[in-house]
Amino acid sequence: MSASSTAVLETFPNPAPERDYTIEMRIPEFTCLCPKTGQPDFATLELSYIPDALCVELKSLKLYVWSFRDQGAFHEAITNRILEDLVTLLQPRFMRLSAIFNVRGGIYTTVTVEHRQ
Repeated sequence: MSASSTAVLETFPNPAPERDYTIEMRIPEFTCLCPKTGQPDFATLELSYIPDALCVELKSLKLYVWSFRDQGAFHEAITNRILEDLVTLLQPRFMRLSAIFNVRGGIYTTVTVEHRQ
């Protein structure tokens, strides 16, 4: 199973860098693979951030999220990886990512990670 994304995240300049404002996104079609069984894991990603100089471009974010379909990773690792990739790219003032995974073996898992400037 692959360990890295091939999709390229793109940015655009923050149109109001002088002000704090929150961008919230709900991404209901996230899929990756269980690293133990290879079975698909499905999740809704909820991303919230306060941009600094840059914002993430939505089509590139969609393609980036789709690139995880064939990657095996534990829920905790993949959630932290996505946040780290976005923080490295955007350098936001604040970012929170929650990955709300569908039931697996009778257990629902939600992983929430944060970054503060």
